[in-house]
Amino acid sequence: MMGVREWAAAVREGRVSARALVEEALCALVQADRTLVAVTRVLHDRARVEAEAVDALVAAGRDPGPLAGVPYGVKDLFDLAGLPTTAGSALRAGAAPAVRDAEAVARLKAAGAVVVATLNMDEFAYGFATINATYGTTRNPHDPTRLAGGSSGGSAAVVAAGLLPFALGSDTNGSIRVPASLTGTYGLKPSHGDLPMDGVFPFAESFDDIGPFTRSVEDMALVWQVLAGREALSSLPAFRVGRLGGRFRENAEPEQIAAIDALAPEAPLVELPEIARARSAAFLVTAFEGGALHRAALTTDALAFDPQVRDRLLAGALLPEGLYAEAQAFRAEYRAHIEALLADYDVLLAPATPTVAPAIADPRIVIDGALSPARADLGIHTQPISFTGLPALAVPLRRPGRLPLGLQLVGAPGREADLFAFGARLEAAGVTGFTAPEASAAAGDGCAAPYAAAAAGQG
Repeated sequence: MMGVREWAAAVREGRVSARALVEEALCALVQADRTLVAVTRVLHDRARVEAEAVDALVAAGRDPGPLAGVPYGVKDLFDLAGLPTTAGSALRAGAAPAVRDAEAVARLKAAGAVVVATLNMDEFAYGFATINATYGTTRNPHDPTRLAGGSSGGSAAVVAAGLLPFALGSDTNGSIRVPASLTGTYGLKPSHGDLPMDGVFPFAESFDDIGPFTRSVEDMALVWQVLAGREALSSLPAFRVGRLGGRFRENAEPEQIAAIDALAPEAPLVELPEIARARSAAFLVTAFEGGALHRAALTTDALAFDPQVRDRLLAGALLPEGLYAEAQAFRAEYRAHIEALLADYDVLLAPATPTVAPAIADPRIVIDGALSPARADLGIHTQPISFTGLPALAVPLRRPGRLPLGLQLVGAPGREADLFAFGARLEAAGVTGFTAPEASAAAGDGCAAPYAAAAAGQG
């Protein structure tokens, strides 16, 4: 599959219609999701209307936008006008329909993109596994016996499988970067509060952010520009690079550490202070805010929740407010300290996940020498970064024939463009890059195939 920019160009130039692209995407999503379990709703009617509107603009000689006709999906916590926003929960299946699209969806539509599906997630975004009691467990396109990660697992899986060129997810403590690492895609957690959160069902608003999944840095920068409303311009002639040390090197695959050391052999090891305390405080803030948000529903209908999510939300609802205030005060001090520490660096390198995708049959990982639930601890390296609010780009190591594994590129506030520029260098050097699954779930047998015609420059 071509990149986002190439697809949009093909539509604008009339080499393929938006309707044809969307029809193939709809067909492939329906067929592949019988095994992938990544989709909660396929939006046939809406997608066709939006695609025809793009084609009408092209026919009239008008520019539909930088994402003209490109199909995409959203994690099932973005508002879509006329549909209930489920946030991955049966509790909200009958919720009142959204009256308008989430702001991010509106910006993408204005740029010509066509939303075709809502995508699976951990219930209320509470988990790193996309094990959902209502919609099922999303499977990794590289090995269907393994997890895709979460909580934005459906978004990562459809991009990794080649079903869609990009998708939107949300990241509170690592819910974009974790599944990006496990599925071999690119995933962005932006600077906290940088991308529009209007119309996105919250988990813990102190940390919640949205971001895209893509298969290249170029695609990531293009989608980010539309969402952020500004160009991805980096003026750095060279990058001051640091390697995150301490806990970031204790629970990681040897190949991740070797890649980091090879990328920047002379870069200093940067020790972030009180990492364990930061992660504990992040857990506490997340639990408290999540518990407070769902306290009323827990009181009236606790048994309707996914049992694993319910227990964690109940624990959060019982936390004292004074402890929450203490954690937030520590966060403010910690962030100021980290930003001062990072003034000497443009990019910090760290693992994105501690391991490759765990087996669905035994969803546990080794942390500090002991087995631990993947649903809680796959974010051991992402959670401390969320605590600071810094932007982080997950990039896939190039390792064909093996399970995906990713790194995090961490940058200064508001400097996503620097991360894209550094990521592009890694991609050009062959260190990182998307590798398609050997047995893709997106075979799409029986679906129309306008992609090949567009790529060949035919009508």
